[in-house]
Amino acid sequence: MSPVLAVILTVLLASLLGGLWRVIRGPSDSDRMLSAQLLGTAAVAMTVVLARLQDMPALLDVALVLALLAAVTLVAYVALSERRGR
Repeated sequence: MSPVLAVILTVLLASLLGGLWRVIRGPSDSDRMLSAQLLGTAAVAMTVVLARLQDMPALLDVALVLALLAAVTLVAYVALSERRGR
């Protein structure tokens, strides 16, 4: 494993842990949703790095699906928030 990629994975893992903390403790639903988006973005980035490390192009497809799911989740949250009148 390249030292640079190891550092990148470590930073992404720290980002995941920080985002998870905000999802659990977030003062509002919007903060929690923003943190969930951070988790999705970090998961996509980690999948791309792992695809590069293991030379598995199929993992790039998985990263693309994760990115699309994160976007759909955000759209669903916005639609639900509008229905609730927030």
